[in-house]
Amino acid sequence: MFHYSRWRILGILGVVLLGVLLALPNLFDPLGYRAVTDRVGLRPMTLGLDLQGGSNILMEVDRKDLTDKIQQQLMGDIRATLREQKIGYSGLAKTPDGVSVSLNKVEDGNLANVALKKLQQPLDAGLLSTGTAVNLFDLIQNGQQFKFTAQTAGLDAKTATALKQAIRVLELRINGLGTTESSIQQQGKERISIQIPGLQDPERVKTLLGSTAKLTFQLLCAEQPSAATALPPPDCAAMPLKESVDALKKSKIAKDPKDDKVSDAELKSLPQMWVQTAGLSTVDGADLTDAQPTFDQNNTPVVSFKFNQKGALRFGKLTADNVGKPFAIVLDGIIQSYPNINEPILGGAGQISGRFSSEETSNLAITLRSGALPAKLSIVEERTVGPSLGADSIRAGIYASIAGLIFVMAFILLPYGFFGIIADFALVINLIMLIGVMSFFGFTLTLPGIAGIVLTLGMAVDSNVLIYERIREEWRHGKTPISAIETGFKAALNTVIDANVTTLIAAFILFGVGSGPVRGFAITLGIGIITTMFTAFALTRLIVAQWVKRKRPKEINL
Repeated sequence: MFHYSRWRILGILGVVLLGVLLALPNLFDPLGYRAVTDRVGLRPMTLGLDLQGGSNILMEVDRKDLTDKIQQQLMGDIRATLREQKIGYSGLAKTPDGVSVSLNKVEDGNLANVALKKLQQPLDAGLLSTGTAVNLFDLIQNGQQFKFTAQTAGLDAKTATALKQAIRVLELRINGLGTTESSIQQQGKERISIQIPGLQDPERVKTLLGSTAKLTFQLLCAEQPSAATALPPPDCAAMPLKESVDALKKSKIAKDPKDDKVSDAELKSLPQMWVQTAGLSTVDGADLTDAQPTFDQNNTPVVSFKFNQKGALRFGKLTADNVGKPFAIVLDGIIQSYPNINEPILGGAGQISGRFSSEETSNLAITLRSGALPAKLSIVEERTVGPSLGADSIRAGIYASIAGLIFVMAFILLPYGFFGIIADFALVINLIMLIGVMSFFGFTLTLPGIAGIVLTLGMAVDSNVLIYERIREEWRHGKTPISAIETGFKAALNTVIDANVTTLIAAFILFGVGSGPVRGFAITLGIGIITTMFTAFALTRLIVAQWVKRKRPKEINL
């Protein structure tokens, strides 16, 4: 063990030096030299929500809204299917748990049954995507009436799919804010936990995340309401104007600054316009390829958008076939504006205007670029951690780490003397390398992560204790100092590896099944185990080997 080639020595020292360099940004940042480390591509550790403050929001999929959307889609599919088969029908309507429709002729029953069965929507209900299929709807025929009933297992599978889709959309929206190291994770069957460190404006986050951002371009109906109580004609829907919604929000905020939500009942009470229903809409937000906040020729904030090839063709056809007519730009069931089509728009680009503020156009552009949420998300819990509280946590964590480091160093130094000094040096290097690795890979440091660091310090000393006690045992059994040291390192190797690998497996399991703080603890613990193994059997061993070669000790003071 005492022979080290030059390249092996350079390799060990190179790894140590690299760890020190990667950890340096954490020293330069408080000293105001962040620009220096940024220039070479090195950054300090990212602090979690509990250390630097930020916004924490728990959202839940609105199951009722998801069910309403499923029913609306099913009604459109039923309408299209029966028309395609040239089957007359009536009474197409929602039921409390599905959709029902009646045929005009009894003899169309068998043909309709075959066609409508295709709309039951089989879904994967496997807990681990094992391919267990269930139908979203159960179809029951009673004479001329067909009734689709939503199944609980099917709705659960649909909710799980919607949750995964919502997480992807939310990730795109939050990344559009320019924040880093946000955490978006599923919690339970219907909830999403969102943590955005450093962001102190939860209202903007809630506005951004709460909008489903379903964008459609729909023609206005030829007939418009003449009275507030008038009902829209077939294939038309009543929708409020953005100006009316904004005015209602302002009046509510004036009475209660925290009350800015508008209920469905309040939306229906506002002045409405009639637009052709979504089934007759020719272009929707799914065809958008880009959306950016900008200004029009009057320096008014607007959102510029671009379509893909399919969307550009459909939008061009819509505007070409309806020159001189108005069409509505609808976002989440609210008419943003209803410009007149003066000429065909064939370039696949346009603008959305509607008396927006600059911040509103920025938020709208982000939500449109990220796509529509599959269902509404309601806020179950919201919490903002201030930077002062985060600073207190950092201070407490630093004090705990320093205290732990001092006690651990004293514990190893007192009984082992010179060998304790080597172990303490390796312990400091271990801590520096741990910080360096976390900084380089961008892992987020949380308060539980600091606990993981303190635990790593104790485990690092434990490895040295095992090695030193084995050396002491070999020395007492009459071996020479060199032989005792060599045997001690070799004999302790398997024990230390077994102990650390077992803990490493536990860290992997915690990371896999845990979330948030648990993962932060698992990450620091796992990295700490790896750096501990390196410092114990590479760095410490190298230092001891070089000391033995130079001093040729006649006895061991252990």
